[in-house]
Amino acid sequence: MRFFEESLLIQGLRSYTQSLDPFTLLKCFPFYCFRMLTRTPSVVAQVFLLLSIILVIAIAVIQINQQKILSPGLKYGIVLDAGSSRTTVYVYEWPAEKENNTGIVSQTFKCNVKGPGISSYENNPGALAKPLDDCLNKVKQRIPVHLHKNTSVYLGATAGMRLLRLQNETAANEVLASIQNYFRAQPFEFRGAQIITGTEEGVYGWITANYLMGNFLERNLWRTWVHPYRKETMGALDLGGASTQISFIPEVSQENFNSTLQVKLYGYNYNVYTHSFQCYGRDEAEKRLLALLLQKSSTSSTVDNPCYPRNYETALTVKYFCGSLCTQCLRPANYYPNQSVSFHGTGDPGLCQEMVSLLFNFTACRNREDCPFDRIYQPKVKGNFVAFSGFYYTINALNLSEHFSLADFNTSMWFFCSQNWTQLQFMLPKFEETYARSYCFSANFIYYLLVHGYNFDEGNWPQIHFQKEVGNSSITWSLGYMLSLTNMIPAESKMIQLPLKPPLFAGLLIILTATALLCLLFLVYMCIVSRNRKDISRVEYVFTPE
Repeated sequence: MRFFEESLLIQGLRSYTQSLDPFTLLKCFPFYCFRMLTRTPSVVAQVFLLLSIILVIAIAVIQINQQKILSPGLKYGIVLDAGSSRTTVYVYEWPAEKENNTGIVSQTFKCNVKGPGISSYENNPGALAKPLDDCLNKVKQRIPVHLHKNTSVYLGATAGMRLLRLQNETAANEVLASIQNYFRAQPFEFRGAQIITGTEEGVYGWITANYLMGNFLERNLWRTWVHPYRKETMGALDLGGASTQISFIPEVSQENFNSTLQVKLYGYNYNVYTHSFQCYGRDEAEKRLLALLLQKSSTSSTVDNPCYPRNYETALTVKYFCGSLCTQCLRPANYYPNQSVSFHGTGDPGLCQEMVSLLFNFTACRNREDCPFDRIYQPKVKGNFVAFSGFYYTINALNLSEHFSLADFNTSMWFFCSQNWTQLQFMLPKFEETYARSYCFSANFIYYLLVHGYNFDEGNWPQIHFQKEVGNSSITWSLGYMLSLTNMIPAESKMIQLPLKPPLFAGLLIILTATALLCLLFLVYMCIVSRNRKDISRVEYVFTPE
């Protein structure tokens, strides 16, 4: 009897549920859910579901809004300026993300290597290691240890090595190989030692000067780097030991493209005229003067030098001033390298000027305006110039400031060249015999180079600014070299620092999302169960026997 009742109950339930249309079930579902949701397990599930959703939203908002944009930090570069008279080590740094593909580079350290230039080690290349060690040990302390292996080192040799390569290529290669071997044992990434051309030296000096003067970039009111509006670039005048360079942007485009280089920096192109005069550096020019004085002297043992201070005497070997490639054509017929020549200073400004003028070949250009001397094409100088290196040191010795007239320069030069050796020792801010005896020659050489060589006159002379550095950065070709190299060094992306580490953030999202889904599924299940029970109760009521 009971089995028969249960069968009737099931058949009745099926008939009843099949008779209900979907819309009726849908209308009844919220009613059943409401009754179910008021029960304790359902209330707990609802609370967990709500908390999970709130926490997911809160964590996502915090992770997005509280993130910090971090700079990838600094990069470092080391450049060794291997000049003819000495080597200088420069350390540069720049933001790793860079600016318009070129780093905002600044000089952070400078060290002068003891001893002469690397070309002087032609007979003993292995002796280069010890003087380099002193500076490199200081450099290691300046750069964070964890960045040593990613810090590039470049060595650029200038006119001294250019001359050695022309004179003895094997010796020049041995010097460079010795440097290569030395840096293999260093923690830095050595990118090679190379002899740069005079043109490269000139244009890199121009880049340095204009970069430090703010002619490529400047900060606006919002502290961002922008290109200066209609700002003119400056010309650059560099006087080294073995060569001198002039670089500037001419008034109009020139036909002589061999002397014009295109430079790209911070997204802009510049057409720069540049030329390097080999053997017109201060040291090599003075050697030519000494060789010329010996040639014109009646004796070969004692020679008067009008550019040396009065009462100054020194003995030099013939090899010292005639052993260079620049003085090869002035060697005496009977050339004895170790022969000693005594030079006696007469302190004669007028005769000194006359002798210095003979170092320039002004007749080769046949009075052409675009050819000052030595058959070298040069457009008319334009705008402001900055004169650095040997130019600055000579002007400083004459006790002149950054700006002065050509007349003031001539007066100071004449007065300085008239002094005797004893007086001169008290006039100089820093006294070193080798430089002190030669300042008169240097001043006269600068006069002829700038006035008769580059065609500066009384009118545009004040546009020359004699400077050693800008801020804490030296005006030298090495900074321009580093700026050009950063064009080829890939920039790094900025880093994003999040409040929660990615693994923790992902883990929380997974847990909270899973909790919310489980709570939702549980609530749906409870609603369905509650509705089915209600349906069964109603069927039981229908088939209850009276």
